[in-house]
Amino acid sequence: MPNPQSRISRQRRQERVRRRVQGTDGRPRLSIFRSGKHVYAQVITDVSGRTLLAVSTLTPELRTQLPKTATVAAAKEVGKLVGRRCQEKGITSVVFDRNGFLYHGRVRAVADGAREAGLQF
Repeated sequence: MPNPQSRISRQRRQERVRRRVQGTDGRPRLSIFRSGKHVYAQVITDVSGRTLLAVSTLTPELRTQLPKTATVAAAKEVGKLVGRRCQEKGITSVVFDRNGFLYHGRVRAVADGAREAGLQF
């Protein structure tokens, strides 16, 4: 469990990034959250305040094929699925929101998987 200072630091980074990163209808925001066991990704349009799609390691089609959910490989599969679903909905370009996490490990793997599936950042 993170200590209170690391949680506060992440919230400050999150607010700092959120001031600059806005998701529009033409270019929504791809927001990542990583917990100890899972990785979650949402595509959000901030203008209308809607979540267009959400994918995680708990999604049924990924849940059955992933042996472990807290790995870089699992995060990459989440990114690929986000990219495929965005292509189906006609979304080709997104703004990446790392949500206060460092761009490293599982967060980077989600971004790389989404790029492989055809999304542009």
